[in-house]
Amino acid sequence: MQMKTMFVALCAAIGATVGVHAYAQAPIVIKFSHVVATDTPKGQAAERFKQLAEKATNGKVKIELYPNSQLYKDKEELEALQLGAVQMLAPSLAKFGPLGVKEFEAFDLPYIFPTKTALYNVTEGEIGKSLLKKLEPKGITGLAYWDNGFKVMSANKPLHMPADFKGLKMRIQSSKVLDAQMRALGANPQVLAFSEVYQALQTGVVDGTENPPSNMYTQKMHEVQKHVTVSNHGYLGYAVIVNKKFWDGLPPDIRGQLEKAMREATTFEKAIAQRDNDQALDAIKKAGKTQIYTLTVQEQAEWRKALAPVQKAMEARIGKDLISAINKESAK
Repeated sequence: MQMKTMFVALCAAIGATVGVHAYAQAPIVIKFSHVVATDTPKGQAAERFKQLAEKATNGKVKIELYPNSQLYKDKEELEALQLGAVQMLAPSLAKFGPLGVKEFEAFDLPYIFPTKTALYNVTEGEIGKSLLKKLEPKGITGLAYWDNGFKVMSANKPLHMPADFKGLKMRIQSSKVLDAQMRALGANPQVLAFSEVYQALQTGVVDGTENPPSNMYTQKMHEVQKHVTVSNHGYLGYAVIVNKKFWDGLPPDIRGQLEKAMREATTFEKAIAQRDNDQALDAIKKAGKTQIYTLTVQEQAEWRKALAPVQKAMEARIGKDLISAINKESAK
């Protein structure tokens, strides 16, 4: 009887210990790396996602944010995600071309999205969903599209007409479309990591670049660029992605809570993107180091004319049917 009592007591002690360990189980850590500043639309949305996700999961998930290329630069981060060194990224859509999913380069085509409404018709519709699906064979799950808005051009000389680009060294992301875009304008494209652009502009390694105003301002590029042209010639957006094996391995309830947090963070991100770009352009103007110029209707028509061949030239690479479908959706 005494032995039985001791056995029951021992089992209870073991059970209590197991229970304590189960209760004190370490949270699931998601390392979320990105290359821009914390006060950009992407940086703020990442912070909002962290708050929402940790609250929704009652602390069972911990989101560790690494902004400003703290962990990885542009070229390194996708490989790090595929290897599982980080779990979450929000790379620009141009990054998926070098990965082998060339269809995403459609987002880089100049003047393909006339308005934000046209853009959202694509990203939130069947085209956007089908593109994210194409990442799965690469070990990547796409969760959402985040917005940064339309781009401006900058240089140390006025850029009013396509001829003004002749011979300029213009920084681009690694994208065949952006390469073709700059060449169509008569410039020499130079691929550089985002974290290296300020110094390259400062030292004259490149003459100019393209960015949404929020990226330009938060990276202080306006301090080393005398002229900005509001051209709205191209779009910069991101896809929030996760390591597929990691994501599929999460408990279903946790995954559902994170998906809800991502939806809410995405709504927040879209709301602040345009506001932040408008404020950034105003701040650049107030800084007084950069002259801001908005293209006239006639000048923009000249830019469109110069850049129109890029779409045709990229049909074989991106897919004629996809480009046609985007144009059709954008025209609604």
